[in-house]
This record gives sequence, C-alpha cells and structure tokens, in this order.
Amino acid sequence: MTKSKLSRLKVFREENLERAEPDIQKVAGWPKLLTAFREATGWSLEYHCGPKPTHPTDHTWSAPVDPGVGATPGHVRLDLVRSASAASGAKRAPAAVKKLASGVAEMLGELLRTQRALWQREAELAAGVPVVVRPDEEKHLAARLQAVLRGGAQAVGCHAAALYLLDEATTSLKLRSSWGLPPERLTDPARPLQGALADLEAMLGHAVVLEDTDLLPDWCPPEDFPCAACVPVATAATILGTLWFFCQTRRDFNDRETNILEVVAGRLAADLQREMLLHESVQGALFQREITAAERIQRGQLPAIPPLLEGWDIAGWVPQTGTPHGDFYDWFSVPDGLTAVALGAVSAGGLEGALTAGTLRGAIRAHGQYHRDPDALLRQVNLTLWTGSAGDFAASLFCGLIDVREGILRYAAAGKPSVFLLESGTWKPLVEPTLPLGSGPEAVYTEGGHRLQAGEVVLALALKDGPLGNAGQADPSAAGALLAELPKCPAELPAKELLILARQAIQSRTPEGHDRLGAMLAVKRRNS
Repeated sequence: MTKSKLSRLKVFREENLERAEPDIQKVAGWPKLLTAFREATGWSLEYHCGPKPTHPTDHTWSAPVDPGVGATPGHVRLDLVRSASAASGAKRAPAAVKKLASGVAEMLGELLRTQRALWQREAELAAGVPVVVRPDEEKHLAARLQAVLRGGAQAVGCHAAALYLLDEATTSLKLRSSWGLPPERLTDPARPLQGALADLEAMLGHAVVLEDTDLLPDWCPPEDFPCAACVPVATAATILGTLWFFCQTRRDFNDRETNILEVVAGRLAADLQREMLLHESVQGALFQREITAAERIQRGQLPAIPPLLEGWDIAGWVPQTGTPHGDFYDWFSVPDGLTAVALGAVSAGGLEGALTAGTLRGAIRAHGQYHRDPDALLRQVNLTLWTGSAGDFAASLFCGLIDVREGILRYAAAGKPSVFLLESGTWKPLVEPTLPLGSGPEAVYTEGGHRLQAGEVVLALALKDGPLGNAGQADPSAAGALLAELPKCPAELPAKELLILARQAIQSRTPEGHDRLGAMLAVKRRNS
C-alpha cells in the first residue's frame, strides 16, 4: 500500500480508562476539619494523590489513605504552620498530633471507599431495573432505530447510515436498518464476513475511518460513497454487528465525531438488547404463570382431608417448592370396604416429572378399582407407564390396601421407597429395593402384609440422590437411626405431627436434606 493510501485510513483504538482520582473537595466538612486541626495543633493537614513519600523531610509526616479498588491511592501529610514554628521552635510533630492525624487518615480512607462503593453500587442497580413496556411507547423498533441513525448521521455531517447485524453462525452481516439509503437495500442478500476488513477491524473494538474509499478498495465498504466510517455495535458480552456512516464528500473525522459515532452505536446496542430482554421478560412471565398454575393444580389434586376410618389415622406431605415436581401421596376408597394408600416419586423433575406423576396417580386410582392385590395393582400400573411413555421415565411407588375391620395392611413396592414400620418402639425396614416402574413390561413385584397393632405406624418416605434415595443404594439402617432420634414417643403422636418430626429429623441430620426429601406418608393404628 502506498504512503498516500495509508494517510487516508484512520483506525481509532479505544484506550483503557485511567484510574479515577477521588475529589477530596467534594467531601463535606473536610475544609472545616483542616481548619480546626490547624488551630488546635499548630500543624497543617493536607491530602495528596499518589503514594506516601519514600524519604520525607524532617518537617513532614504522612500516612497512606486507601480510597478503594480502582482509585488512585493517596496520603495525608503534616506540615508545621510557620507562625507556630517561630513561636515554639518545634521541628517534629509530637506523637499526639501524629496519632490524631493517623486517625483522620483512616476515617478519610473509609469515607472515600464508602463513596466509591456507593457510586459503583448505584450503577449496578441501574443495570437491574426491570424491563417493562411504557404505556406511551408506540414507536416500533424499526422507527426507533431509524431515528437514532438519522440523528447520529446528522450530528457528524454524514448523508447516510446503516446498521449491519451478524447472523447466528457469525458468517455474514445483514442490513437491518438504514437511513439515507434506498429502501430496497433491505432486500439485498447478507454480506459475507470473510474479507470484510473494515467490519472485522471494527468488531475488534476499533473505529475505522476511510477518508477516501477509492484509495482503499480492499477495506470493502458496503456502499459506494467517497467517505465512510465503521464502528462496532456490541453489548458488554456480545458483538452484535457494525454501524456504518457514509458521506458524499471526502473528509476526515476528528476524535469528537468518532466519539459521537461510538455513542450512537452504544445507543443502538442498548435498544436492541432492551428489545431482546423485553421479549424474554414477556415470555418468561407467561411461562412462570403457567408453572405457577401447574403447581397449584398439582397441589390441589392431593387429598387434603384424611379418610374417616375408625381407629386409623393417615397423613401425607409433599415439599412446597413453588414449581411442579414428581412426588405425590394419595389415598382413596375401593370396593369391598378397603382403603388404598400410595406414595410415588418420579425420577424426572419439573414439568416432566409432574406430568408423569399425574399419569401414575391416575393409573393407580383407575386400576385400584378392580385389583384387590397390591402386587397385581403394581404390575398393571407398571404396564400402563411402560406402554404410555417412551420408556425413559422411572418411578418408585409404595402402594397399600387397608382392611379396616381386620386391621391388616397389605402392600407392595416398586423402586426404592424408604418404608418403615414402628413396632415395639423400634423402626424396622418394611420393603426391599426392587425394579422401578417403567423399567420393563414384565416386571414382577412381591406383596407383603402386616396386622397393625394399636400405636403401630407405617412410614413411607421418598428421598432423592443419596444412600436413602431412589438413585442410590437403600440404607434402611441410616433412615431408621434418624427416625429413632425423634424427641417424643411416636406411638403417642398423631400421624400429622409424626410427619413433622420425621421431616425435621431428616432435614437437620442429612446433608442437603431440604433438597433430598420428597413426599411422605404415614399410616397409624390408633390406640384403643
């Protein structure tokens, strides 16, 4: 490239910001403090930017002042007032004066750090202002972008401006908004990023000015104008594209005009980011309302009133997470005077788990109307889950049938629910781990039974991701040890209070217990 060509190209590189110096004159009360210090001690106290002198003179004493991270450090210095020196002949500051000045320096440093922290915090809070649509905001984004382009171009004496944004693959630049260019330019195909030297240089953070485009064809300006300038359009985390300004005469851009171009590019980036955030906020609000409604419906489907069974007490609990989940408990009446109870936990979480849990709960209620054996009921529920899904969901389930007249609880379990029997004051494991529901169409489950005596309790827990949970190896002894530490005799407690104490024991003694504890179900035979 010839010397004349080089003289027609300017690249403005963004300089790093200088360290901020605290404005000591804006500290309220500082002048009065200096005057009072001088009158009381005969020594003057002054603040100086920069580090403490390495070799102070005999008449000077100084102490460092830390104004905060990112600010220029400073120090306060003692100097003897001339009239006091002539009167007293003192050459060195007394220890008491130094101690007082040191305290003033520490107090000043803390005040400066507080002011700087407040300055930074207010800027951070400004970034946290929620994005909302103003009631009077009628202009479309296209009109707002074009108005910004027009204002920026006219401010620096240009005749056209164009905004080019990157595609998702970051391989091309497409014209998205313009001023001063024919409208049909918007229908032109995207420009390939490869070979667009000016755009590439701009996206590195530099402002590129082509004073004479005829002498610089290799920089590939997108429009045929004698003069052009290109600046990047970017947010703090993302490069969006480039902004071009075109002029019909050959000219130069000074530093002030280049700064204006960068401010305009920043305004465009802010408008684009706000539009994206606004869209995401609206979609997020709609999704959150749907999530809240789904959780409310799921909670509303849980039985709230225990069955009125003479001599029996039943209670259930699920965590209140505020979002849908895959844990549930249930009880309902079936023919022949039996009452069914169930506790389930789906391996998936969120909406997926909630939908599967709803399917599982509906299958239990439907098949429970004609199955009188818990193992047969589980086999049918497993087949329903297997055939009604893609086979990628698994679930643990405890199901029991209560014969109120005989006092017998017949039960079966799938997966790894933690189920315990309180018998003679001791918690004993009631079921063994087996295949979860949904693992195969031919899974076999074993039925068990127990005649509950007065005061005996069956407690079923759904615990996640650990030695007591669905995903790990069951450890009944660990759960039994936790339950054995309940502060009151469980046989004397109502089922609802027993669940509260068991929940507190597990959440306080188990690592991450609040996240691991799922649904709970208690079935108790009352004392006669």
